[in-house]
Amino acid sequence: MKVLVTGAAGQLGHEVCACFGCVGAEVVALTRADLDVASRQQVLGALSVIGPDVVVNCAAYTAVDQCEAESDRAYLINALAVRYLAEAANRFDVHLCHISTDYVFSGSKGEPYHEWDQPAPLSVYGASKLAGEQEAGPKATVVRTSWLCGVNGNNVVKTVLELARRGDPLKFVTDQRGSPSFASDVAKIVQTLCSDRRPGVYHVANEGEATWYEFAKEVLLAAGHDPDLVEPITTSELSSLRPARRPANSVLDNRALRLAGITQLPHYSESLVRLVKALGV
Repeated sequence: MKVLVTGAAGQLGHEVCACFGCVGAEVVALTRADLDVASRQQVLGALSVIGPDVVVNCAAYTAVDQCEAESDRAYLINALAVRYLAEAANRFDVHLCHISTDYVFSGSKGEPYHEWDQPAPLSVYGASKLAGEQEAGPKATVVRTSWLCGVNGNNVVKTVLELARRGDPLKFVTDQRGSPSFASDVAKIVQTLCSDRRPGVYHVANEGEATWYEFAKEVLLAAGHDPDLVEPITTSELSSLRPARRPANSVLDNRALRLAGITQLPHYSESLVRLVKALGV
C-alpha cells in the first residue's frame, strides 16, 4: 500500500505516517511546503505523479479564533481543498480519509455526540470543517476527533506543562466538556479504517471525558506537579479574548466504531501518562 499524508508535520499527520510505516506501507509525507492543498493544480498533479492507494488529509487551518476574522482562508483550506482532494481521489481511484473535528457540533446536547447526530457548528472553524466533510463525498472516510494531543505540534498538555515550568498562572474553564484524545491512538484507528477502505463518518476519540479544568489538573498530576495549581474559571471570563464560540459539550461517542466491532481507544488518562513520559517530563 502506498499512502500519501498531507499535513504530515502536524501532530496527527506525524503519527499517521509512523503508524502506516509500522505496517509496511510506503508513506509519502507531504508538509505544507511540499503541497499546497488549496491549489487544485498541485493536488491533481501530486496524486497523478505519486499514485497513492490512500490519501489521509491531515492538513487544516486550525487557528479557531483567527478563522473568525479569516473566514475565506478557513473555507479555502478546510473545505475547498477537500473538494480538490476528493476530485483527484475519484479521478485516480484513490481512497480519501479526511480528518474533522468535534467543533461541528453546537454543544447543546446533554450527552455525548454520536455520528448520526445533527451537526450545528457555532464558529467559522466548525462550519468550514463541516463543509470539508461534505466535500469529501460518500466514498471517503471522515474521522472526527477532539482535543487532540501528541508529541508533535502544539496542544494543551504542552501548554499546561510549560506554564507550570515557568510558574505562570494556570486558569482553565469548567464549563466546556470534551473527549481528550491522543494522536498516537487516533492514528491506529485511521490506519485500520483506511486499510479497509471504510466509507462514512467515524468518531475517533479516547474513552472518558473531562472539562478543560479537570484535564489540566490531570496533566499536572501525571507530571508530578500539584494539581491544585489550576484555577477554575468560566468561558464568559475568556470571551473577550476568544472571539470564536466553543461548544459547551463536545464529548464524542465512538458509536460507529463500537457497532462495527473495531477496537476502542484506551481511556485518555492512560494515554496522558504515556505522553507525559514521551515528552521527558
